[in-house]
Amino acid sequence: MNLGQYHLDLSSPCIMAVLNITPDSFSDGGRFFAQNGQLDIPLVMTRVEALLAGGANIIDVGGESTRPNATPVSVSEELSRVIPIVEAINARFDVPVSVDTSAPEVIAAAARAGAAMINDVRALQCPGALEAVAIAGLPVCLMHMSGEPRMMQNNPCYRDVVQEVETFLLARVNACVAAGITPENILLDPGFGFGKTLEHNLTLFRSLSELRALGFPLLVGVSRKSMIGAILDKPVDQRMVGSVALAMLAAQQGVGILRVHDVAATADVLKIMRAVEERKDG
Repeated sequence: MNLGQYHLDLSSPCIMAVLNITPDSFSDGGRFFAQNGQLDIPLVMTRVEALLAGGANIIDVGGESTRPNATPVSVSEELSRVIPIVEAINARFDVPVSVDTSAPEVIAAAARAGAAMINDVRALQCPGALEAVAIAGLPVCLMHMSGEPRMMQNNPCYRDVVQEVETFLLARVNACVAAGITPENILLDPGFGFGKTLEHNLTLFRSLSELRALGFPLLVGVSRKSMIGAILDKPVDQRMVGSVALAMLAAQQGVGILRVHDVAATADVLKIMRAVEERKDG
């Protein structure tokens, strides 16, 4: 897949590093803001440098938390968090930048600032988002979410979670194509933890190969999420091993992009997996 000037070979999993420029994200919110509330750009750049050294292939910048019960932010606030970071990364590093947003104004501004991809948890359903991505000509990841972040975990219910996720994603693909977005620029994300119980998440995870058969690269983000906490009975800061285990299982099912917090650990497990597979193929 081409991301601006960059080409990613998704036949082997790429690592998308999470960079939350938010005060309230569930895992790392607030780490880049000074006591006066100002964004500390040099501190963010130090973090980006570490993520790249750890093996990140993409940096995913987000300015709005989408954790359960998250409070929406204004477009102006999201712009003030995201755009300076996109510009700073592009000025200092040679890496594609993805922007995690649903707002058409942020999509357009991110494209002008040099973003290479849009990652939208609302699958371009906000008014104007489809048109903004079509005009920008950027690749986009469409994610499934039942409801909105503030209410999505209030008793989510499906008759057949895999079929319903597939139906939703294909409908959004059709909407994208109708808006002028080429199929080659579309990735899909089943949306682990977004309006789903633990059993829904596990069922979807077992069906990644089936979702991949829809014909689009898959992006999976399970890093440090509550499904890992529910299985291991561990808090967010003790979920790295569970996150890496799921990353490897996703990679073995052909997932193209792994969205993670623990970049170096994920890179290590992928190296081990590739070494075993190469010996097997040889």
